[in-house]
Amino acid sequence: MERVVLVTGASGGVGLALCQRLLEEDGRIHLCIACRNVQKSEATRDLILAAHPAAQVSTVEVDLGNLASVLRAAQELRCRFQRLDFVYLNAGIMPNPHVNFKALWHGLLTGRLLHMLTTAEGLMTQTDRLNGDGLQEVFTTNLFGHFILIRQLQSLLCDNEKPSRLIWTSSSNARESAFSLSDYQHAKGQESYSSSKYATDLTSVVLNRKFNNQGLYSSVVCPGLVMTNMTYGILPVFIWKLLMPIMWLIRFFAKTYTLTPYNGAEAHVWLFKQKPEYLDLLVKYHSCTTGLGRCYVEARKMDVDEDIAEKLYQKLLELEEQILKKYNDLLD
Repeated sequence: MERVVLVTGASGGVGLALCQRLLEEDGRIHLCIACRNVQKSEATRDLILAAHPAAQVSTVEVDLGNLASVLRAAQELRCRFQRLDFVYLNAGIMPNPHVNFKALWHGLLTGRLLHMLTTAEGLMTQTDRLNGDGLQEVFTTNLFGHFILIRQLQSLLCDNEKPSRLIWTSSSNARESAFSLSDYQHAKGQESYSSSKYATDLTSVVLNRKFNNQGLYSSVVCPGLVMTNMTYGILPVFIWKLLMPIMWLIRFFAKTYTLTPYNGAEAHVWLFKQKPEYLDLLVKYHSCTTGLGRCYVEARKMDVDEDIAEKLYQKLLELEEQILKKYNDLLD
């Protein structure tokens, strides 16, 4: 039977490039693209089928920032499939990003500019907001919506003949200094994106501890600096166009400047071809590109505290219990 691959956030950027590259690797997979906009889902499906007319491509509507939508999508997927082989947890948001020019200037004076440009450490702030469930929007979309989704799909992911895989799109901007267990939704800070990605890394570590013995493996990847709609929201487009020659030059010194969605999906595709039993589950896999454009994958140990990871997981379970009580009518 063909392998079933679910990709969230598939309508553009790294998600779309990933879908196209997966079909280049194995045209026999059943690819299910998950997007919050029905029209974009259908347009994405048509675009993929134009390049791969024999492919099996289906769609499911899900807004990861809306937990009722997540529960409905999970119910539909349980009805449609008997198992899931890969779930790429790729959808994410970074609302209202602002460049901290004071931090940028300080980095220049202290010799840390290249580090800041490759990790965005201290360079960006975001203004988050509450969603309809009363939760922080970035936390919900980037982490908790995905957490609820895989918990609801557990019957399709565990105890299959072959291992199932979760592959999270994290970031080099995932930093412990931006995360606080006492404010795990990051309601009081201005680095919600970084916090949510660090929480993603923590969650992946615990999921492996809990579910590897049931045949479910979790990995995290970093696509590098990719020019997508999310990136273009940081600065006006015309400034990005002026900066592009400089960014191509920086890539000779900063291998994580992948720049294109195709390059950014390198680690995602590499993991598609690996046996999870042989992977280091405390590693983040980074998409990298040489100055001359050759793509490759670099494994880097994650800076995660496994005790904090366990405590975060328990908080997520408690929050999940509240949500399921609220939406009891959407459960089987």
